[in-house]
Amino acid sequence: MQNPFLQTEFHIRWSTLTPDHIEADISKALVDAQAAVDGVAALSTDAAETLTYENTIAALDDGLETLNHAWGLVSHLDSVNNSPELRDAHNAILPKVTEFFSGIPLNEPLWKTLKAFGKSTAIDQLSATKQRYVHETLADFREQGADLPPEKKARAAEVQKRLAEITQKYSEHSLDATNAWEKIVTNEAELAGLPASAIAAAKQNAIEKGHDGAWRFTLQAPSLIPVLTYANSDSLRQELWQAYAAIGRGKEYNNQELVREILDLRYEFAQLVGQANFADHVTARRMAASGNAALKFGEAIFDKVQAQFVDEVNALRQFKADSTDEPRDLLEPWEVGYWAEKQRQANYDFDEEALRPYFPIDRVISGMFDIAQQIFGLRIEEREAQFVAGGTTSASSAEPKPSEPQTSSLSPLLRPRVQVSARPEVWHQEVKFYDLFDAESGEQLGSFYADWHPREPKRGGAWMNYLLTGNRDASIGPRTPHLGLICGNLTPSVGDQPALLNHREVETIFHEFGHLLHHLCGEVEVKALNGVNVPWDFVELPSQILENWCWDRESLDLFARHHETGEPIPQDLFDKMLAARNYMKASGNVRQLSFGKMDLELHINWPKSHNKDIDAFIKEQLAGYNADYKTEPKSNVFNFSHLFSSPTGYAAGYYSYKWAEVLDADAFTRFQKEGILNAATGRAFRHEILAKGNSEDPAQLFKNFMGRAPDPDALLKRDGLI
Repeated sequence: MQNPFLQTEFHIRWSTLTPDHIEADISKALVDAQAAVDGVAALSTDAAETLTYENTIAALDDGLETLNHAWGLVSHLDSVNNSPELRDAHNAILPKVTEFFSGIPLNEPLWKTLKAFGKSTAIDQLSATKQRYVHETLADFREQGADLPPEKKARAAEVQKRLAEITQKYSEHSLDATNAWEKIVTNEAELAGLPASAIAAAKQNAIEKGHDGAWRFTLQAPSLIPVLTYANSDSLRQELWQAYAAIGRGKEYNNQELVREILDLRYEFAQLVGQANFADHVTARRMAASGNAALKFGEAIFDKVQAQFVDEVNALRQFKADSTDEPRDLLEPWEVGYWAEKQRQANYDFDEEALRPYFPIDRVISGMFDIAQQIFGLRIEEREAQFVAGGTTSASSAEPKPSEPQTSSLSPLLRPRVQVSARPEVWHQEVKFYDLFDAESGEQLGSFYADWHPREPKRGGAWMNYLLTGNRDASIGPRTPHLGLICGNLTPSVGDQPALLNHREVETIFHEFGHLLHHLCGEVEVKALNGVNVPWDFVELPSQILENWCWDRESLDLFARHHETGEPIPQDLFDKMLAARNYMKASGNVRQLSFGKMDLELHINWPKSHNKDIDAFIKEQLAGYNADYKTEPKSNVFNFSHLFSSPTGYAAGYYSYKWAEVLDADAFTRFQKEGILNAATGRAFRHEILAKGNSEDPAQLFKNFMGRAPDPDALLKRDGLI
């Protein structure tokens, strides 16, 4: 196929998207996009009446459509199917792409055109949503340096180009360091304490890598976490903990100098555009409004839970002492998860592994769909998909194979000419494809891919992204569906047994699906304001609120069924699970708050600290946020992809998770009052939150749903801390 990355099919032909096409396709898209930019920039500003929304804002968006879509496909494949060939092709063209995009707001003739239109009376004739978009676009340009003098614009472009290069390198180092490490266990006695599921997975993993009669452990979460939580072997836990803590710090895949340079460049860019620091630059148009306000938000929560946090730390030390008949002492960092689990089992007679048989992944997903269909008025249907590799086609079915606000970097301004195939392609044989409809009208609102299990070419973590945003503007054509995806790194299946998840993994699926619904249920006439394109301290509300359905008996009974017997979770086990929900909640809150504070301190105070040791700086700033240990752990700053794997990402915005937790805890109280499966409440959430995207101020959207402003103590009330 000629120029496969530039094709417009709704069902993407992934098998044609090979690395050898990237340079030619992206280069062509860059030329075409530049022509579109030049066309808008060339419009005369002398006669303001000749400038319209269609020939300025919309024309610019349309002109960038193909490039945004093509580059988004490249970036997505880099996340899920990384290879040396793909990496080389991606990195070869990355500087040109970065230079182009960073140059758009710095283009003086283009800026002159857009400013002239923004001042014209023509915008008064636009809908409220389009007026908001005009103002948002002009603010975006100013935020990226549009009003800078020429010499500062040139430097701003250089900074953005360099940031794109080194944040990509940071991401590669984290992935490569994770994949480079393995632990082969040949003595079965070392596995004592591990759940049978973890042992079986390690056995299967070893066989797949050619290690017969052994067990293989890696630094991927489904392998790492069970060891740190359950392994009786102190030395095994220590070895894996130390290996994970060393990611980004080793000689071969070292991120230390990259982080320093990233922080310096972000600070320089913020200064260039007139902000005191990068945190102020990032938060200026978010709900927090400033870096210091975000910092104070987290510190206020910390002040309320600090005493309980100290009590929990001391109680855990005492529990170990009582359990071992030794004097109370500091713990090692690789002991915390292990003894915390022992204490939870002792206090609540609850072992999270007892839940795993009730969470086979296929039933979890189908049950989640049932809940969404019931409360949001949707219908979800799986499509038979095909995986094409090396000329061979195989089906992608509903059952996993036995062998196995992040907001998108894509521009949402995509107007696909929808062309569909009977069997959509997927990028890996485990990937599923679904269509989503409005239950009442039968209209297809969108489609999505789901890719849930880890593999070496796939980056860690879980995320949602969008590939296409459908048309909701009747003035330019018929409605078209949205297209998105969700990915994770969850426990894979072992042998003929289905993938059995722990409860945290179930929450992860619901979380990412919440992000996806935000995109697929979008009804915004301006694509750039649809779905997850909201301020990032609001973007986590739709995802985090969905996690609440993983804790209620009524909703759990829809999907939490034993994979062999079909029985629901026994009442006594459910009661124990619920009783243990708030176990060490102060510690959990402080851990999350510490990440947010570290992020903000690095982007507010590090540049002016004159401290050359990032670890020492972080330790000083987080005094009181971390317990003391025998072996002092260092921060995860050199393996924190949320902050450093893209030019901005969640940088100076990690506080958003906790901010949105307050919103979700409060918003869910309406469901609790009116019924968690109440269709009227669910449709209100769909229409007031999911459908609206960024078409209105997020604070107003929350008020529209709740009838009032958020309760700042809602989260701590839910967590039993006040």
